[in-house]
Amino acid sequence: VQVLQSGGGSVQSGESLRLSCIVSGRTSGESSMGWYRQAPGHRCEVVAMLKPDGTAYYTDSVKGRFTISQDDAKTTFYLQMDSLKLDDTATYYCAAPAGPPRCTTGYSSGAWWGQGTQVTVSS
Repeated sequence: VQVLQSGGGSVQSGESLRLSCIVSGRTSGESSMGWYRQAPGHRCEVVAMLKPDGTAYYTDSVKGRFTISQDDAKTTFYLQMDSLKLDDTATYYCAAPAGPPRCTTGYSSGAWWGQGTQVTVSS
């Protein structure tokens, strides 16, 4: 299984970014995935998760601003981030399947993780 992230960058407060995550090589059945982030000095946290039935979970701080989605093949996942705030600055990771927050790369605790991408929001 390979997980490849793209997107991210530096924006000003109020602007938008979209992160993408391509998951390849996964066997049939498992289709959940999650987005996570870790800011310097902070613990890794779940940002959003997409369950196999298509329902989404969002951490409270991003509700109404972030949207998690997937393509029809369930191999590419997105995190649309609107109305970005300074507190959204962090390294963002995707992982498949969704699970506990680790903010790591490679394979860990039953999940495959992307390489991480930096999102920086400035005023």
